[in-house]
Amino acid sequence: MPPEPQTTTTAHITPQTTLVPAINAWRIYLDDQGNSPHTVKAFTADLLLLASYLPPDRAVGNISTTDLNNFLQWMQSGRGVPCSPKTLARRITSIKAFYRWLHQFGVVLIDPAEKVLQRSAISPMPTVLTPDEVQAALEVAEKHRRAAKPDARPYTLLALLLNTGIKKTECLGLSPNHIDLEAPGGPLLFVRYASPQHRYKERKIALPQDWVDAYHEYKSQYSISDRIFPWSQRRLEYLLEDIGEEAGLAKHISFDMCRWTCALSDWKENVDPNKIRQKLGISKIQWREVRMKLENLANQDGEAE
Repeated sequence: MPPEPQTTTTAHITPQTTLVPAINAWRIYLDDQGNSPHTVKAFTADLLLLASYLPPDRAVGNISTTDLNNFLQWMQSGRGVPCSPKTLARRITSIKAFYRWLHQFGVVLIDPAEKVLQRSAISPMPTVLTPDEVQAALEVAEKHRRAAKPDARPYTLLALLLNTGIKKTECLGLSPNHIDLEAPGGPLLFVRYASPQHRYKERKIALPQDWVDAYHEYKSQYSISDRIFPWSQRRLEYLLEDIGEEAGLAKHISFDMCRWTCALSDWKENVDPNKIRQKLGISKIQWREVRMKLENLANQDGEAE
């Protein structure tokens, strides 16, 4: 395949360019591609570590697969600084992505990172609720909602997490103005971040009408002003655990479990993968591992049926 036309970030990069200027151009490219600030910072730092290991005058076109493997070996046993499997895997990914970019735009004819062995450091598979467990938990929450002394809080919290897949920190930060019940296309939840570096995580998520009904009940029962759930993180965690215990579940319901359950439900309903990624508020690079886990979870469900 012929190389792609050079962009403004690669036009001044040649095989004789040393690593640091090439890394700076790559950082601009990563920014332009919409990667998160955290990803750009981590990937750039990984390549700068490679630059510090090699002679300062070494050009990108003169770096071999052997050089890269020697660097990785040094990082594991010669640097004197611990390197976890997850960090090693990310640094290999960074190097491969950098040289794939150089090769894609014709800066180097041969990609020296292509033959570098990728190390896997996938975190453990998440625990999710089965459809029956979801139903049992929601029935318990609904029972509290319909009790002689109605309490819509358990249902409002649990159903929100299962329908939106938001993270614990996002849930704790929600305020009433993050919910638009009059949106033209239907009720929406706005997930917002105060810090500019996390703006890429901001998103809109549709809210089902049954949750909106419960939310109205909840607001009439509790004094809600600055935050929708004005309790501590631990108190809300206990509330989720209590729902699971009352439903007779062996699993301890958690924020993360609800997030993965929501994502898996969308996956099994054939929702567009990019829409699931956007709903979760994660980068394209983070999505690679999440997607693989969702595929595995869906396959496990298929085998169990």
